[in-house]
Amino acid sequence: MTTSMRVRRLVAGAAASGLLAGGAALGMSGTATAAPAAPSIATTTVAGDHHDHHDRCQWKHGHWEKKWVKGHWEKKRVLHKTWHQGHKDHHGKWHHGYWDESHIYKWVYVPAHWEHVWVKGHWDCHHR
Repeated sequence: MTTSMRVRRLVAGAAASGLLAGGAALGMSGTATAAPAAPSIATTTVAGDHHDHHDRCQWKHGHWEKKWVKGHWEKKRVLHKTWHQGHKDHHGKWHHGYWDESHIYKWVYVPAHWEHVWVKGHWDCHHR
């Protein structure tokens, strides 16, 4: 079907260019003059046809894909625990030690790893 559409386009293009180039004289003898010119135009147009790539597009569905991520540094939120020693206050009363927890941001090295990423559906129109 795509070949017949190409042939129709070529014939229509050749006839239109023949009528425009030849003027009125070529228009009166259009079939006799335009017929021999069509094969030479057809061979050059098919070889250099760069506009007919839309029929080669293919829909790629969304999918999960494994992607290799190199090792890198990133800032992460980390739980930081600090031990506070027990002590006696100025009245002689003993206060027990305790853990204090806080979150801080720290630069952490993440080694290289495989990661699953979602690739959205898209049209793939690479020339084949």
